[in-house]
Amino acid sequence: QGQLVESGGGLVQPGGSLRLSCTVSRMTFPITAMAWYRQAPGKQRELVAVIARDDTTNYAESVKDRFTISRDTAKNTVYLQMNRLKPEDTAVYYCNCLTPPKAYWGQGTQVTVSS
Repeated sequence: QGQLVESGGGLVQPGGSLRLSCTVSRMTFPITAMAWYRQAPGKQRELVAVIARDDTTNYAESVKDRFTISRDTAKNTVYLQMNRLKPEDTAVYYCNCLTPPKAYWGQGTQVTVSS
């Protein structure tokens, strides 16, 4: 049974930075992509960024040029570097791992952007 463990959330002032980490273990099938999603109170979960096995990346328009997704294959870890954070970035951030035919979710980590 695959497992994802997230870390790095917290409280930060507008304009600040945070880095989220997601470490993957016990995957049965090859990983085809990993992604970060977020869900703000009263809103649907939305895709923030995705990185494919060939290191191709894609971002939501709202985070382009501010967030960077990357991975360290040796550490089985994917990162989300978040810069110039805005109050509207406040949400629970979830790591997602695609290993067809299965997909796994992390437990979520809270990011709060507030002065």
